[in-house]
Amino acid sequence: MSGPALRKLVGAEITAAIPDLARLRIDVFRDFPYLYDGDEAYELGYLEHYAHSAQAVLIAAYDGDWLVGASTAAPLMDHDAAFADALSRAGIDTASTFYCGESVLLPRYRGQGIGHTFFDMREAHARAQGYRQICFCAVLRPHDHPLRPKGYRPLDPFWSRRGYARVPGAVARLAWKDLDQAVETEKPLQVWLRAL
Repeated sequence: MSGPALRKLVGAEITAAIPDLARLRIDVFRDFPYLYDGDEAYELGYLEHYAHSAQAVLIAAYDGDWLVGASTAAPLMDHDAAFADALSRAGIDTASTFYCGESVLLPRYRGQGIGHTFFDMREAHARAQGYRQICFCAVLRPHDHPLRPKGYRPLDPFWSRRGYARVPGAVARLAWKDLDQAVETEKPLQVWLRAL
């Protein structure tokens, strides 16, 4: 059995994929460490910025017509200001930085190298647009979080092998509603960066 087909989507192709990407984000981000209690209406609005960014890219993994994985990126300045502010405070040039958004993949498709391909394709796209560095954010959760699954392994070693490193002091803050909470709470997100 062959794995999912990966396609690079830009422009109007991204717009057409947004409803499926919203569903996928809600499914995958329910798991630790995000514990995101997602809402489709919010997702559709949040993802619209990709449709309006001329340099955005969506790497889509399809099993037939079913979107089973997706990875996004766009210029940092086209994203939430919290990310650019975190890098600016750390002395990083935000204008030359591309930002990797979500990278989501349904569990049964993991372990096939798709995560590496997601990064390869986003990094190649950023280089082709003339960007000098690329970053992403990862939520920080305490080691003793009550919903942390037994045997949970963070992705830090994977990101480090890809050449990314935490930017000291670069922590963005965003709010969302956790599965076990009644209201949104602010979460810290560590910025990781690498040169292109």
